Amino acid sequence: MDNLLTRLKRQLPLVILTLLVTTFFLLHTADAFKWRFITQLENFLYDSRVVLTMPGGIDPRIVIVDIDEKSLAEIGRWPWGRDQVARLVGQLFDNYEIQILGFDIVFSEPDSSSGLEMLDKLGRTSLSNVDEFLVTVDEMREQLDYDLVFRNSLLQRDVVLGYYFQLQGDEESARKNGILPLPVLSSEDFTGTNKVLAREAPGYSANLPRLQAVAGGGGHFNPWVDDDGVVRRVPLLIEFESNYYESLAMAMARKVLEVDKVVPVFEEALGNSGYPALEWLRLGANKLPVDQNVQALVPYRGRFRSFNYVSASDVINNRLDKDVLKEAIVLVGTTAPGLFDLRSVPVGKAYAGVEVHANLLAGMLDGTIKKKPAYTLGAEFILLLVLGLFLATCLPLLSPIAASLTTLVLLIALTLGNFAFWQFANLVMPLASTILMILIVFLLNMSYGFFIERRGKKQIASMFGQYVPPELVDEMSDNPEVVSFDAENRQLTVLFSDVRGFTTLSESLSPGDLSLLMNEYLTAMTKIIHENRGTIDKYMGDAVMAFWGAPIRDEDHARHALETGMAMLERLNAIQDDFKARGWPEIKIGVGLNSGMMSVGDMGSEFRRAYTVLGDAVNLGSRLEGLTKNYGVEIIVGEATKDLVEDYTYRELDVVRVKGKDEPVTIYEPIAPKAEISKEEAKELSLHKETLKLYRAQDWDRAEMQFLNLQKVSPDRLLYQIYVDRIMQYRQSPPPENWDGVFTHTSK
Repeated sequence: MDNLLTRLKRQLPLVILTLLVTTFFLLHTADAFKWRFITQLENFLYDSRVVLTMPGGIDPRIVIVDIDEKSLAEIGRWPWGRDQVARLVGQLFDNYEIQILGFDIVFSEPDSSSGLEMLDKLGRTSLSNVDEFLVTVDEMREQLDYDLVFRNSLLQRDVVLGYYFQLQGDEESARKNGILPLPVLSSEDFTGTNKVLAREAPGYSANLPRLQAVAGGGGHFNPWVDDDGVVRRVPLLIEFESNYYESLAMAMARKVLEVDKVVPVFEEALGNSGYPALEWLRLGANKLPVDQNVQALVPYRGRFRSFNYVSASDVINNRLDKDVLKEAIVLVGTTAPGLFDLRSVPVGKAYAGVEVHANLLAGMLDGTIKKKPAYTLGAEFILLLVLGLFLATCLPLLSPIAASLTTLVLLIALTLGNFAFWQFANLVMPLASTILMILIVFLLNMSYGFFIERRGKKQIASMFGQYVPPELVDEMSDNPEVVSFDAENRQLTVLFSDVRGFTTLSESLSPGDLSLLMNEYLTAMTKIIHENRGTIDKYMGDAVMAFWGAPIRDEDHARHALETGMAMLERLNAIQDDFKARGWPEIKIGVGLNSGMMSVGDMGSEFRRAYTVLGDAVNLGSRLEGLTKNYGVEIIVGEATKDLVEDYTYRELDVVRVKGKDEPVTIYEPIAPKAEISKEEAKELSLHKETLKLYRAQDWDRAEMQFLNLQKVSPDRLLYQIYVDRIMQYRQSPPPENWDGVFTHTSK
């Protein structure tokens, strides 16, 4: 836990940056400000889901009577005389027996195409005295009053007239043409904490009063165009002078479902929290989900022409199969480019506006309109907060690969979860902010690691790459807080090794062979030191100095150093055959190990510095390596090292005073781990230990006899002969009575 907190503390700048990014997205979600790019991305992701999940195919229930270019060529340019529109209505109901008719067209101006107005003018002026003319005009008035003809065609028929609201501008500049149908709701329907935030309109352009009065209903055909010019939703209610007017699609749906009243449905539990609680409009058993502006998302079923289209001129001239239109829900609209009713929608760039209403009407009847209630913003806020805190505390602690995998898993999980809400719950959850925040935080982490941490890692690598193995450099780079360049006192273990008789060896080889031999030897020894997490201090000709416990702390520094020394001896024996095959002489080395408090750090002069160790314990390690020749052994360790690695078996060599030190030290030859010692070796070591007691008690005769017996057991061991020779000297020149058994070495 402490290590995690330490790493988080080291990554504090990155954590703060991540939290700042999270705060930015939280403020955007809370509408403190808006970043246009997030909105654009959200729209793109919404459109992508629409395209991926649209069912496709043709919905035969709804037919679009199209005022297309063919109709304009046959009937004439638009607007047509209302007599032609009346013929269209008559054919649809009387001949083709449709169920209901809706107009995505407004009839806001009187029709003067028949010339009746001109005839009346002539009757009042130049022909006012011609009785026959006046009588004829009166007889033809009903036939020439095309608005009246059209009005009569609407009587007793389920026809919903369309109109539109002016949603921009102010009341002073707004137009109010025609007459609005009756509103479906008024401000009196929203009392107490219940409220509605429908779009308000200052003006409108509606149908002539004489037409609207006899029509079966009326609905506005205003789509809501997003900032990118795409129609994704349609307001189901628009407010005008505290009354609420329904859309064309909803007015037709009410007719089809035979529902008289629109019932707003509120989330009562949230009614007093300032939350725009209107979430549904209920038409009988059908619930229409709406957003905070009482808008419904259009459930596009496919690309352009996902409904049957028939030409208006074919209907008027009775050229269609009756089965195409029988009992159909019919919308009259236009696809002719010159009539400017082509829209950009999620599934196409040039989409007939009338088909937008057809899709919405089909969604109302089928219950397939997606929900995007206002509480999704609260859910997005909480999700961003949780993700931001998670990423701030998690990503800085992970490696680049782990961070990449974590980010990928999060993105996949969020996308799949969002898609599941979309597909199975009909719920539109925001996605852009979460995806964008995760990606920005991920890139921030990667950039920070590359540009900021890389500099520190390069510094560590350049400093320690020549001393320690690459894996330790990587470990230090990942945890630079554990590394210090400053000098400090620390308990370490130092190792010295030296080639015996190097001068003689160098004289027997050519410079080239000597260089190759030393390269082979030092490479093999260095590899072993690195494998055991050691730090190379320096090469001194044929000598190697290394230490354990720094720059990375190592609680088992003594064991790793001892195992390294033993492995170096084994490795040297293994490469001797290769040396012999090349004609090189056999080489032998001595190894000295000592543990203790040492000063370690970046030391040196203004001209050259190095990461090294200093102190008495270091000097003693060097002396111990030199004593290996004196005692005829390959490796010697100090008492401190022996005490730190207790599961090894050691042979006590002597108690000595080395040159430069007054304090005596006990030196040992490590044999092997205790579990690997044979009974014969254990017996010899026990006898040797008892013999040393006799020697230090100055019982020369018994000690000499025992050393001679040991010599018979191991005749190649120089140590026993050394003690026999010393006993002979002490007989001639006895040590003082208070002799402590210490032997003083006067050379290095």
